[in-house]
Amino acid sequence: MSAVLWANKPALNDAVMEFLAGEDARLDAVLLPYDLLGTRAHVRALALRELLPADDTQALTKAIDALLEQARAGRLAIPTGTEDGHTAIELALTERLGELGKRVHLGRSRNDQVLTALRLYMLDMLRKLAVRSRSAGRTALELASRFELTPMPGYTHMQRAVPSTIGLWMASFAEAFADDADCCDLTINWLNSCPLGTAAGYGVNLPLARDEAARELRFGRVQINPMYAQASRGKFELQALTAAWQIAQTMRRLAWDIVLFSTAEFGFVACDSALTTGSSIMPNKRNPDVAELLRTCAPALAGAMNEIQQIIALPSGYHRDLQATKPPLMRGLQTATAAIGLVPQLLASLHFDEGRMLAAIDGPMFATDRAVELACQGVPFRDAHHAVHAQLDQLENADPVQSIAARTSPGACADLRLDELRERLSK
Repeated sequence: MSAVLWANKPALNDAVMEFLAGEDARLDAVLLPYDLLGTRAHVRALALRELLPADDTQALTKAIDALLEQARAGRLAIPTGTEDGHTAIELALTERLGELGKRVHLGRSRNDQVLTALRLYMLDMLRKLAVRSRSAGRTALELASRFELTPMPGYTHMQRAVPSTIGLWMASFAEAFADDADCCDLTINWLNSCPLGTAAGYGVNLPLARDEAARELRFGRVQINPMYAQASRGKFELQALTAAWQIAQTMRRLAWDIVLFSTAEFGFVACDSALTTGSSIMPNKRNPDVAELLRTCAPALAGAMNEIQQIIALPSGYHRDLQATKPPLMRGLQTATAAIGLVPQLLASLHFDEGRMLAAIDGPMFATDRAVELACQGVPFRDAHHAVHAQLDQLENADPVQSIAARTSPGACADLRLDELRERLSK
């Protein structure tokens, strides 16, 4: 029979207990350090209100710190048959301290315990995502600087459009990753409230030191209303995944470009062999598997988001359904964090065939330049548009370098404003 924290332990068989626990034991192993941080803050908050004697507080804190060291090293296991990580922590404290270990749960529910652990976990993962997104942006910016004016075709609707540059292409990802990192920062601020002390959603009949506990855990504020704290589970997870999805969408666009432009038909880029794989049957093949799998990150996150959206269609108060938000949240954030960590290496591995890119720029791609030129001479732009369309065959001798140099609108090929992007990515 599983170890449980609640009274009147029922005669539930192992199959029922296994169903109730779900994936908690596996996922809680990741959450143990955050759960222990919350437990330590709760113990100290109890001591501040003289709900725990000083000696007991010191003994509990010392034991929690020892468990925290084990958890961070991956050496604190959740014993087989233990319902969840919360149970494992309390049992470990009881084993070390006897009856004193049982006092740690005064004024706390597993509801606010898991809320706090998950909130800390989400904030930690979002910080990692922001750091890695900026790192990817800086790598893209390095390529934009190195190939700032190197011509390549620009496409719309996958049709040749106007002359462009590698600098513009790579700067688009530098700015996108900067925005994605900022989105993580905004989400951190939105999530940065402490639910510890809200118990099961109705508070407790104790003067808990909630503000002090929040400060110890480095939260920006207290999540005030206990019922809302429970209602925010799933809602906050969804927002964290939304920020991660923004990064994944940028990665998907980048990966698509790399896969497309590395085909023999384009031949614009190639990846190092360390980031490609071979075929089990075709000796001639090198496949862009890393880039292809990066494309799967966005749909995986979208699936996780949809899963949580369906789960949280609930009335007020805690419901066991909310336990099911944990797997998609953790799966989604871990997928995004691992994927974005590979992007700087992928970008740095790219080799550009400048000759192929230049050769792909043909005469009709200068039509827009010519229409603008005529408009600047006084011809209404719509008339210029029609006039140039009638004379496309006369544009064959245009110069891509000249076209690029004339693209001086802010952010365009001749004015990429890389210094501004560099400043944003320097956090």
